[in-house]
Amino acid sequence: QVQLVESGGGLVQPGGSLRLACAVSGLTFSLRTMGWFRQAPGKEREFVASISWSGTSTYYADTVKGRFTISRDNAKNTVYLQMNGLKPEETAVYYCASYYSGRTYTPKTKPSDYNYWGQGTQVTVSS
Repeated sequence: QVQLVESGGGLVQPGGSLRLACAVSGLTFSLRTMGWFRQAPGKEREFVASISWSGTSTYYADTVKGRFTISRDNAKNTVYLQMNGLKPEETAVYYCASYYSGRTYTPKTKPSDYNYWGQGTQVTVSS
């Protein structure tokens, strides 16, 4: 059974930090590109970041570049998203997602490119 389980969301003040984690089971994690997306109420799901199977290549949305860091631990089948300098407009449900890429990497930013999704974790940025 395939499972992607996010954790680490919560309430944080503007300018604060959070670290999200997504634990994956039921898939060959090390052969999959992993991504993070977010969806605010009334808005479309948007790409945040992705990371290659090896962890050596990453790609970010312009809006988070320099503040967010995606990483992965293939021994733990887990992908992370370190978020610094959070802004109120980044309040959203954050989702991890995955697609099979083998040992290749081409950054993909459309939700339809990813075929497995977690249930999401709420991040609220507010004072």
